Amino acid sequence: MTQRQNDQTIADVGEFALIDLVREQLGTSDYVLVGPGDDAAHIATADGTYVTATDILIEGRHFRRDWSTATDIGRKAVAANLSDINAMGGVATALLVAFAAPGDTPVSWVTDLVSGMVEECAKVGARIVGGDMSAADQVVISITALGDAERPVTRSGAQPGDQVAFAGTLGLASAGYGALSRGFRSPKAAVDEHRAPHPPYAAGPAAAVAGATSMIDVSDGLLADLGHVARASKVAIDVDPTSFEVLDAVQTVAGALGGVDPLGFVLSGGDDYALAATFPADATLPEGWTRIGVVRSGEGVTVAGAPWEGGRGHRHWT
Repeated sequence: MTQRQNDQTIADVGEFALIDLVREQLGTSDYVLVGPGDDAAHIATADGTYVTATDILIEGRHFRRDWSTATDIGRKAVAANLSDINAMGGVATALLVAFAAPGDTPVSWVTDLVSGMVEECAKVGARIVGGDMSAADQVVISITALGDAERPVTRSGAQPGDQVAFAGTLGLASAGYGALSRGFRSPKAAVDEHRAPHPPYAAGPAAAVAGATSMIDVSDGLLADLGHVARASKVAIDVDPTSFEVLDAVQTVAGALGGVDPLGFVLSGGDDYALAATFPADATLPEGWTRIGVVRSGEGVTVAGAPWEGGRGHRHWT
């Protein structure tokens, strides 16, 4: 480790530079078909393969108990993990749940949390098969999802000339967060989506069948997540801002917050767990997918050919 690295904090380097530093220490294995740095890992076994992903939710950082019910939080925790498997073109089959909380947490709150988890799992036919529990100063939920993908779609396959598309909802959850942050409890559509998203679970496998060349789930913001695709694929991506339908609830929140550009929620907001993917130029997009841009030679992500001057999406340690 250099002296400069020794002096740096994780906030100095940021999430993805930190991931790169960790990856340098991990080595390789014949069993690891796709390793760290994608939505999920792809692992070989003696009798086949599986995809797996882990996500963590921390009270006060990813959810608030005064904003969301335990059932909502359970649904959101599971959705975040099912979405990662979805983004590989797969379907989750089993989940391991690690749970930590203060000792004065009501038992009824925990059983409601599990009810939400089971409800969300049922949407793809997955089951919770084990986990762990511990004490903590606040609620912490960590989930590992495992699933099947006949043709895993990574972030690194986009090619110049490909079309860029998305499936699901963009901007609604971040608009809901904006409303809740100002003490509002409406519009209901936006607030409810922040509390418990609705990922397009059928869209990932459909994209894989249709020949998607790369794919990612939109958890940090569309432009930020397309940036991960551009970086992994060593390409540039240009987004057409006229291709989006900005939902009424998003426009309502933008107006209530003092003239905020509603397109900013769509391009920079996260937590909807939509999917973004690239497809060959001549491919027919599956049902539910909308073309929003094009892949070009170069690097980075632009909007209508120019850098986006709005928010950059979610960043840890800021």
